[in-house]
Amino acid sequence: MIRRTIQDEDHDKPKETPKSVAEDCLQRFFTAENGSPPPINQLSANCTAVAQMVNLVAQWMVLAGVQETDVQAMIEKHLKDMILKTYDPMKALMLFSKQGEMPDWITTMIEHRTWRSLTYELAEKYPECSMLKFVIKIISETGFESEITSIATAAQQFEVFSRVLHAAIVKFLNHPEDCQDMIEEVAKMVCYGQHTYLYSQVLIWMVSHEPKGGFIMKRLSQEITKYALKQHHDVSSITQTLSGSSCYMNLAESLTSMLSSNKLNPAEVTVMYRYYSSLKPPPVELIRNPQFLDLLIDSLFKLDAPINREHTLKYIYVLGYAVSVSESPAENGQRNFNYTELNATVAAIMKAHDICNMSDGSSGNITDLSTLYKCICYPVVGVGVIRWVESIVLEPSFFRLFTGSCPLHLALLDAVASEHVLLHDQILRLLVRLFESKQDGLETSVHLKLKEILLDRMIHLLACGCVIPVLKYIRQCFTQKDTDISLIRYFVAEVLEMVTHPYSSEFVQHFLPIVENEDINSSMYEAGDYDPLTEFIVHCKVNHKTF
Repeated sequence: MIRRTIQDEDHDKPKETPKSVAEDCLQRFFTAENGSPPPINQLSANCTAVAQMVNLVAQWMVLAGVQETDVQAMIEKHLKDMILKTYDPMKALMLFSKQGEMPDWITTMIEHRTWRSLTYELAEKYPECSMLKFVIKIISETGFESEITSIATAAQQFEVFSRVLHAAIVKFLNHPEDCQDMIEEVAKMVCYGQHTYLYSQVLIWMVSHEPKGGFIMKRLSQEITKYALKQHHDVSSITQTLSGSSCYMNLAESLTSMLSSNKLNPAEVTVMYRYYSSLKPPPVELIRNPQFLDLLIDSLFKLDAPINREHTLKYIYVLGYAVSVSESPAENGQRNFNYTELNATVAAIMKAHDICNMSDGSSGNITDLSTLYKCICYPVVGVGVIRWVESIVLEPSFFRLFTGSCPLHLALLDAVASEHVLLHDQILRLLVRLFESKQDGLETSVHLKLKEILLDRMIHLLACGCVIPVLKYIRQCFTQKDTDISLIRYFVAEVLEMVTHPYSSEFVQHFLPIVENEDINSSMYEAGDYDPLTEFIVHCKVNHKTF
């Protein structure tokens, strides 16, 4: 008997080749066994081919004339909506944990803005999802922190919030023309919670002591404090701690008490007066608190906040001290005080206060107007006059006796605008509020005349340098079509008479769309007359890009 070895048997088997393997597989796929359907039938019956069908429909749409970018946007939007509806944080976490490392698809996904925005929305909806927190962190590290506008998303992680805060502050510093909008954006982020407020304010406070740009950061810190107060957050203790008031406990307690209640107390102001009229006063920084200064100005200039004469003198002194006295460190560790402007500032506040309180607000009869104009050159008096005018002209009955000439109170705003660039924003807000007020007691023609006078005040603001904010507001009125077209036409004609080239790109961007509109330019000038409107349009078309 001849024994055949296993090696001999292997030699007898036909040798496998790629071709033979493929043929064997095909035969098995298409051959039924034991009455069951072939595997190829099972595969084809269970394959829905969603991705392939989407690609096919997309190709048909492109062939039908739809732009490829539009088709892609439709598909991405639908897919994004489906993910938002069906997303399961637990399944995502299981998938993430199973792989043990960051999947490659995350790197690919965050390169596209659509999927980054999807991540932000999911993170806001599921703030506790670990996978989303990780992806947000990666997005921030990749350099897209400026896109994370959801404060809830950013505040979940210290590193992410720090980067987002940094990006927001840099944006504020780089856009001085939109200062107020940028400040509100930063303030909203900082005031998200107690932890974000404390961390941000300490950080900004440290930077504010830098010699370069420190004053800007100090302003930002104060504006954030004002925003927090508007949102009814009591941040007085944090503000006082950062200002170093712990060394002057009685003063700190008096100030904290008034800031917490948002109301002045004569007894507490008396304490402060004694401190700052002494030979060794505390640092002036302690009372340079925006909320406290606002309370002082309102109490001295608003008609609905009368105080007796004895307390008035102390209020005025504390306010004058806060806005005029400067300090500098001395070599011996002491502080040098500069009182040069103190007496003149206190005297100006006193005169302006007396004139405003003795004047008949409703009739417009202002005593010693020339003295008031001289006092307005002091910024603190300028703020006080704005508050005084505001408390008068916002009374519903003020314009009912309107006769067509410009009320003296509004003319005072022109004087303040001419003197103080930093007060333009406050004046514009007041003018906008008056312009949009209904004034139900006025006839239509009288109301239109009043709005024309308010536009004159805005045009004066524009002439004083408040150009873009005024143009933005007028363009908004024109776009929303809620303002009589004759008023827009009047504004355009007045501005064209006072401006000349060269024009900034931003000026053209906001003014040209109004000027080019047929409703504005069709009937402004007669044929043969000097036509600054056409001249402006031609110049812009030649020298600027059209918007």
